[in-house]
Amino acid sequence: MNIAIVSLGCPKNQVDADVFCHALLKAGHTTVADPAAADVIIVNTCGFIESAKSEAIENILLACSYKEQNPALKVLVTGCLAERYKAELAREMPEVDAVVGLGSNAALPAIVARLTAGGERLESYGPKAALALGGARVISTPRHYAYLKVAEGCSNRCHYCAIPLIRGPLRSRPLEDCVAEAKWLADEGVRELILVAQDPTAYGEDTGEPGKICALLDALDQIDGIAWVRILYAYPERITDDFIAAMARSKKVVPYLDLPIQHCSDAVLRAMNRRGTRADIESAIARLRAAIPGITLRTTLLTGFPGETEEQYAELCDFVKTMRFDRLGCFAYSPEEGTVAAGMDGQLDEATRQRRADGIMELQARISAGLQAARVGQTLRCICDGLDEDSGMYLLRSAGDCPEIDGNVLTPGDTPLETGAFYDVKITDADTYDLYGYALLHPRRSCDESAQ
Repeated sequence: MNIAIVSLGCPKNQVDADVFCHALLKAGHTTVADPAAADVIIVNTCGFIESAKSEAIENILLACSYKEQNPALKVLVTGCLAERYKAELAREMPEVDAVVGLGSNAALPAIVARLTAGGERLESYGPKAALALGGARVISTPRHYAYLKVAEGCSNRCHYCAIPLIRGPLRSRPLEDCVAEAKWLADEGVRELILVAQDPTAYGEDTGEPGKICALLDALDQIDGIAWVRILYAYPERITDDFIAAMARSKKVVPYLDLPIQHCSDAVLRAMNRRGTRADIESAIARLRAAIPGITLRTTLLTGFPGETEEQYAELCDFVKTMRFDRLGCFAYSPEEGTVAAGMDGQLDEATRQRRADGIMELQARISAGLQAARVGQTLRCICDGLDEDSGMYLLRSAGDCPEIDGNVLTPGDTPLETGAFYDVKITDADTYDLYGYALLHPRRSCDESAQ
């Protein structure tokens, strides 16, 4: 069967798709990029916030629309939306042939076989703990970088977040398993490894080994072929001195950290059930910047949480101005069914929530433009992601740029560059989020100097 896989949402969800894609290929199926050429379409959904749910529903309806030309087409829905809204999908989307919970992902080859053999519409929900932490997979990203999921679920229980409801509590993947997959990825040509989990700094806490992320970083540092290791979504209150030391001593961990703080007001943080305070956040940032000079810090903020006052929002704006994060994303709070926050008093209207988010992003745009302009004249070691057909320029990234999240370093397309190779790039111009320059050196298959 020809199977089209549409995967939405975060890199962690993409890794899940990589695993079940491998299982489908092993079962003898073929994957196709064009849904119109497919016998089966699998939509791997996100269901974290309202915008993600809307995107998922749009893609499900689009997939079902192909049945007009191909009545035999089967449409399967899995991922977070399928896990979270079982009954609603079954009731409101009868055109979907199977709704598959996360714990039944391993059964997808059997479900496809049953449906394509004439089986009736079905729903399949195994326990959340049945979702494999690892396993054989394909690499759906460009071959020179890949995501390594080191844990599943989350036990932080932030009041606004539905992830524990969807994915369950924290389950750390065995260190040996993580290292084995990293070695396989290196053998497949991956040069940049991006560690993902709901909270990588919690890695090992569920097995009685808090701080085990440090041992994992040390182990990944020994893998030949991997040049860069990048860490996403580090919980600020778990930025210990040991963790910072592990980052600093590594030859491969890039000076970059995604540090979602959500807010700076102690009152809002308490209402969110975040464990730390503004002082804890400021301490983590100061210690990171002192120990790792030039570190790029990315953060995520949430505006319009129930009860957030104009004064608390103003405090957040001042905090953003003072901290001058290198990268920042801000989202308007959305009440998610089943979360504590959805039942709180003090719910703000959508217009206010969005106005505040837009205001933060306007502030950050000015900060980002200044930080970018300061890089003009510098020479940065960059990895090449390939030629952008639309602009005719090569897209590269510095150590401070995560793929699909941050900006790019662009160089002229008339000087051929090798995808996946490292170049020193002289920066000649900048805009709010991207840098421009030209490559100085011959490519290297590895980045043997310390990350810049």
